Amino acid sequence: MGERLTTGEICTRSVTIAFKQTPLNGAARLMRENHVGCLVVVDEVGGKRIVVGVLTDRDIVTAVVASDLDPSTLQVEDVMSTDLVTAREDDSLIDLMHSMRRKGVRRVPVVGEQDELMGVVTLDDVLDILAQELGLLVAAIDSEGRRERQIRK
Repeated sequence: MGERLTTGEICTRSVTIAFKQTPLNGAARLMRENHVGCLVVVDEVGGKRIVVGVLTDRDIVTAVVASDLDPSTLQVEDVMSTDLVTAREDDSLIDLMHSMRRKGVRRVPVVGEQDELMGVVTLDDVLDILAQELGLLVAAIDSEGRRERQIRK
């Protein structure tokens, strides 16, 4: 990691995807099989996967299950969120956290220069990084205390 931690450095590159026409039942199975809570919805354009939406397990629960709709009659595009929040690989961790907070999202697709999918970063990823950073601070404090005790013997 460099001095300025970027979104590209912390994102997961292996992303479970779906297409708009994917049956909703199939999307739910993808989530279960891959142990993920969201799918990044993409369109294939010129050999690139362009991000067009996100489907979360919460979307399925609130829009389908809670509304007593039949999921077998729906496709991903009927339920997915299209009000996208994306990040660029070179966005700073701080900028990413500001975007997540401002938009109230827990998962953010990471895109390249042409909005092609590069990865995804989740709130859990951010919390893991912050926990590591806090651990380094605690270690620095402990080290300072040990140093002080050795000097003052």
